[in-house]
Amino acid sequence: MEIKIETGGQRLDKALSDLTELSRSLANEQIKSGQVLVNGQVKKAKYTVQEGDIITYHVPEPEVLEYVAENLPLEIIYQDEDVAVVNKPQGMVVHPSAGHTSGTLVNALMYHIKD
Repeated sequence: MEIKIETGGQRLDKALSDLTELSRSLANEQIKSGQVLVNGQVKKAKYTVQEGDIITYHVPEPEVLEYVAENLPLEIIYQDEDVAVVNKPQGMVVHPSAGHTSGTLVNALMYHIKD
C-alpha cells in the first residue's frame, strides 16, 4: 500500500499508525523489519515525515484462529434460544487470541451450548 503525506511533522511510526489500521507497535515492527519505505528508502521510526513523502508499507495477512470446543467448568445461570447468562470465572479470558488459544469463555460456551 502507498500513502502520500499531506501534512508533515509527525514521527513515521505515529503517522503510519494514524493513517492506517495498524497499531503503533505493529507499525514499529514493520519499520524495524524494513517493510516500510519512505520515498523508496528504509527509515527509522523516529524519522519525521514531510509533506509529499510517499510511504509504502506491507499489509499483513490477518491471523486466522481456530475456535475449539472445550469441556471447561462453566456456571450457566440462564439460557434460552437467544441468550445465555454465565458466571464467568475470574481470570478466564473471554475469547481466543494470539496469546490465549484455549481455555477461554468462547471455548467453554462452544462445548456447553451447541447451537
